[in-house]
Amino acid sequence: MPIDLIIDTDPGADDVVALLLAMASPAELKLRAITTVAGNVRLEKTSRNARLAREWGGRPEVPVYAGAGRPLLRTPIYAAHVHGSEGCPGVPVYEPTAPLAPGNAVDYLIETLGKVPEQSITIAMIGPQTNLALALIQAPEIVRGIKQVVVMGGAHFNGGNITPVAEFNLFADPHAAQVVLDSGVPLVYVPLDVTHKMLTSESRLAQIAALGNRAGQLVGSILEEYVKPDMLHYGLPGGPVHDASVIAWLLRPELFSGRKVHLWIDTREGPTFGQSIADWYGKTGLEKKVLWLLEGDAQGLFDLLCERLARLD
Repeated sequence: MPIDLIIDTDPGADDVVALLLAMASPAELKLRAITTVAGNVRLEKTSRNARLAREWGGRPEVPVYAGAGRPLLRTPIYAAHVHGSEGCPGVPVYEPTAPLAPGNAVDYLIETLGKVPEQSITIAMIGPQTNLALALIQAPEIVRGIKQVVVMGGAHFNGGNITPVAEFNLFADPHAAQVVLDSGVPLVYVPLDVTHKMLTSESRLAQIAALGNRAGQLVGSILEEYVKPDMLHYGLPGGPVHDASVIAWLLRPELFSGRKVHLWIDTREGPTFGQSIADWYGKTGLEKKVLWLLEGDAQGLFDLLCERLARLD
């Protein structure tokens, strides 16, 4: 039975790759909607890029709802220095044919989660968690409709990618992440601890290029450009494709391993703002509510990505 899925996203290069992977997997993922949030770039650009990904993925029936244009409390930040000024490096961007769905992403989440059977919908959150946090603040009872929330975010052993200790998606709206964490929804975290092990390489990029279709060309061009800053900054042999790991976990959880932990999000102003603190060794004895992933099969991820991209035009 396919996973009933909503993807909340801020495209972003790796978000586009994740969306294409999801849209190429209809037998396993029943994609109800894509909801967009400001993050890697401003909302109007993340919403356009989500619609571009929908067009490239050949899934015009999937609605795209625009959501929050700024975080709950903090000053907005963006990551154009990584994703380029348009949020989709390496490929030309343009105005897609199909428009946004009418209405707002937060309202869509409230209405949808309030109507579905108990614990039925999975939400893949591959950007700041503002939309779901706003929905939970306005209608906390919608928790009942959520099966699980899978978050690309956080860092513990790895260190941060926007500050020494904070990962970008959590740093962009830590207060929202804390709202979602406090709601009691079942959570899976796909942090930098694992995504920084799921790296591109010359052979993996060649594997994508060898597909010979438009989807392979798009993903190859995006990744060729997107991974350069991380390779240079971290001295890595390849670059991480963070958000694709969330979709890969949904499709092939056996590619990953981790453990349940107690988790905190630091919302205090100061040098640890946005830090995720995972009680990996159970030192506090507090309830372990979050599955925190640590290891993954990088070649398995790229094999899966290529298998699915081959299904697209």
